[in-house]
Parts: sequence; structure tokens; C-alpha cells
Amino acid sequence: MNLRVLGSSSEGNCYLLQTDTDTLILDCGVKFKGVRIALDFDLRRIKGCLITHEHHDHSKGVIPALKLGVDVFMSKGTSEAIGVEHHRLNIIKAGEQFVVGDFIVLPFPTEHDASEPFGYLIQYKPTGEKLIFATDTYYINNRFKGLDYILCECNYCKDTLDANIETGYIPQGMKNRLLESHFSLEHVKEFLAANDLSKIKVIVLLHLSDANSDVKRMIREIEELTGKIVVVADAGKDIPLELYPF
Repeated sequence: MNLRVLGSSSEGNCYLLQTDTDTLILDCGVKFKGVRIALDFDLRRIKGCLITHEHHDHSKGVIPALKLGVDVFMSKGTSEAIGVEHHRLNIIKAGEQFVVGDFIVLPFPTEHDASEPFGYLIQYKPTGEKLIFATDTYYINNRFKGLDYILCECNYCKDTLDANIETGYIPQGMKNRLLESHFSLEHVKEFLAANDLSKIKVIVLLHLSDANSDVKRMIREIEELTGKIVVVADAGKDIPLELYPF
């Protein structure tokens, strides 16, 4: 598998999970024209699009995707918050598994200032590879076994945020929102320590804050904690998700 990053910031979040036969869109917070360009305007491989929540930087391209015949999956709360209805729209529930092309998908609840946000446990049927995709959350209650890849938000470092607030660079009000809606480096480390990482090949960090993150520190501390390869999802990057040679 390959993860193509079209956006991973407050400006827009969108990832293409690609195999030899299928493409699964993970969030669509960019203009859908960008997705079409990334796929050389060939949309036949797209099996579906999973949306985590309604915020514009994760759902901007939903309506154009639906109009172009893409099956989009989201919670009822998310669909109502966006205000979208379409015959290609699929309403899903936490804990209820469904199949999209060669992918088996299990939604799970996350904690964010949104109507009904989800993360996704995804298995690629031909190889059995498993990954989770979780972004914009300050806590994940679920625990996972047998994962090969983790794609999760690592938005900020708390001490960096505190320093920015002290200098007035970041408004105090922004701190409360970040603490109550986004994964910090500290949250990520706690989440990873609580899960089975024995099969993990790669950990991909998503949605880093421009002002409140420290890329080198995040990579270093998570690699030291887990002993795994850690990669940051930068826009335009292709990240191989491979069972071998790891």
C-alpha cells in the first residue's frame, strides 16, 4: 500500500490510501480538483471516501466528490452538520463494520468538538494488513491489536503551546480548544503506550500545527518510546506502507 498526502494541516486534510487496484480517500478537506489531479483524472479506482467529521478542513471536497459519483461514508451527525444529502452518501455507525472495495472498515468514536466524529480501523483484505486512521481528537478510548500501521494526529507540544501563549503569539482561548479537541505529543505517546505495537511497521504523524509543533522532537520522542519508524505526513509526500522489508 501507499499513502499519498494531499494535505495535512489546518488548511486542509486529505490522504489517498492506494493499492494496485483500489484507492480509498481518507478525509477530503481539499478542493476535489486536487484529488482528480493526483489521480490523473482517472476516478475509476476510487472505491470510497471516509470522512472523520464535518469541519471544513476535513470535508471541503465532499459535495464535489458525491456529484462525481464517489461513495462517501460518514456518521449521521457529520452528515447533518454538513447539511448534505445524496444517493452516494452512506451513513455509518460506530462499531458496525462495512466493506469498501478490498478494504474492511470499522468506525470508532473519537473525542473532538464536532457532532459525531469517527476514526477508522481499516484492513486490506488481500494481505490482511491493518491500520488505524485517527485525527482531530484528544482521546481514543479503543485499544487495538495486530496493527501494521498507525496514522494519527500529533498536533502540538504542550510546552511549546504554553510558551506561545505566554509571549502572546497564540491567544489564551486557543489553548482550551486545542486541549479539548486535538492530540498533543503527550497524548500520542500515552495512546501508543496503551496499545499493542508488536507488528507496527510505520507510525505516520498527521495534522501538525505550524506554530505549536516541533517536528524533530516529535519524531525523536516517539521513535525512542516505540522503537518504530516514524514519518510526518507532509503535503505532496508518498509514504510506502509495506510489510517488507521492515
